Amino acid sequence: MQNMEAGKPTIESIAERINNAVMEHRLAPGSKLSETRMAAAFNVSRTKIRQVLAVLAKKGLVEVYPNRGAFIASPTVQEAQELFATRRLLEPEIIRNVIAQAQKADLKRLHEHLDKEKTARQQKNRRAIIRLSGDFHLLLARISGNRYVESMMGELCPLTCLIIAMYDLPQTPACPEDDHDRIVAAIERRDEKAAIELMLHHLEHIESALHLTSNHRDDVDWDQILG
Repeated sequence: MQNMEAGKPTIESIAERINNAVMEHRLAPGSKLSETRMAAAFNVSRTKIRQVLAVLAKKGLVEVYPNRGAFIASPTVQEAQELFATRRLLEPEIIRNVIAQAQKADLKRLHEHLDKEKTARQQKNRRAIIRLSGDFHLLLARISGNRYVESMMGELCPLTCLIIAMYDLPQTPACPEDDHDRIVAAIERRDEKAAIELMLHHLEHIESALHLTSNHRDDVDWDQILG
């Protein structure tokens, strides 16, 4: 059995690819996740796919229904509001920790990330823009040095992408182009008050753009997702 599994993707790597597909809006809310088609796409057993779905369900990215199967989560309006309320509580603390302990190397990583965002915008690479927008918040959480906060943000960011996919216009940018630049500039100045205000304004701007429409797909073309 061990030899048969050699070279095949792990549960964690498959879950990460599904997570990334959600972050890049390649998997829409409500998309049905067929165990058979996923097993064929990843060249693994259905048993392993069920384990992957269990991992993603625990994180809130997947909803599993008896006799119906698994679907990419479709957060409700209330859940969306609760998520943003949670982020408004959590991210100011992240900012405080980053300002308190960020080193030159950390600031360099932030600027390198901003450069990636700029490149993605110049190339009009929407998938990369969306993913990098979420990754910015994950990077701040990582720099904050609190592994529990980092873990929470690792769950909240993909769910935020699902909410944006459900309730925002597809052509709308994930966030204003210069918001992240301003936040990093305030962090560099060690201006905690300004950085927190900018972060809260950033989150409020994203939430205020949401509206009550959704676009669900019943099934998934895994060749396109993995291509």
